[in-house]
This record gives sequence, C-alpha cells and structure tokens, in this order.
Amino acid sequence: MELKTNRLILREFKESDFSAVHAYSSNIDNVKYMVWGPNDENDTAAFIKECMAWKYRSPRLQYDFAVTLKSTGQLIGGCGIYLVDDGSQANLGWILHKDYWKQGYMPEAAKALLDFGFERLKLHRISASCHVDNYGSYRVMEKCGMRREAHFIKNRRGREGIDDEWLDELIYGILESE
Repeated sequence: MELKTNRLILREFKESDFSAVHAYSSNIDNVKYMVWGPNDENDTAAFIKECMAWKYRSPRLQYDFAVTLKSTGQLIGGCGIYLVDDGSQANLGWILHKDYWKQGYMPEAAKALLDFGFERLKLHRISASCHVDNYGSYRVMEKCGMRREAHFIKNRRGREGIDDEWLDELIYGILESE
C-alpha cells in the first residue's frame, strides 16, 4: 500500500529499511519527546517486524508507513494511523529524522494520513497527541487543520530510566465533517 503526495511516498516498511529507521529511532534528538527510545538495534528490528506483520492481520487496526522522498526514495521518517474503539476513530503518530525538520515534510505526510483515514477507512474522528513542549509536532497538527482539544496535566509517563516522570500532553483532533 502506498500514499503519494507532491514530494513524498508513504509506503509499508520492509526489512531493508533497518539502517534508515535506526538512524532516527536511535537518535536522542529525534526521540526526545517520545515515550519510547532511543532504540537499540533489537528495538528497531522488532518495530519493523511488527509493522510488517500488521498488513496480514484482520481486522487491520494499525497502518505504519515509511516516509520516503519521491525524488530519491530516501527514507526520512515514519508515520502511522492507529484505529481505536469500534474502528470509527483513530490516532496519528509520526517521527522525522532531524535532518529533515522544518521543511514541511511531516504536515504533508500527516495530511495524506488524514485523507486516508477519512476517505478510505471512513473514520469519523482522528486525533493526535504530543508532549506539551514538542512545538514541531503540535505545529504539524495545526497545519493539518486539527484543533487543540485538551491539555492534560501529568497525563503520561516518560521513558523508564531516562525521564521516568509524569508529563503533560496536548491532544488535537479533527472530524470527518470538518
């Protein structure tokens, strides 16, 4: 399965993506605001294997995509849409290698995910969340037309052994009718 934008191809992960995925998932700057990582090689291999397995599950509740440049095929990040509840709603997530930040790639990828969710999966509502200090991520949400719905105080735990404390979280959402 592929989703195409002006500059990107979002495609399913494959084993040969390991080096590119590990380059961003093992980098502390890239995972600073995540509740996982930085990954070791086993974590990255397990992630790719899990992503590949989802395409064979029924019902499919998770769609993870490698974000690649249309011009070169270079893998620069990942994004996904994750169905919740009865399958009428989903959450989005993304990560982009820091060398590609502030170039508009992730809003482009996220808009493709929103279109996929509303048009192909027939979702009613899509949400996304991020650490309160993750300006880049919540700007992606705003650029996609999502609205801030909540600021949860000390809502989620940080990474065990790194920043294992309760963290604030922002929640954004958008309806199919918007």
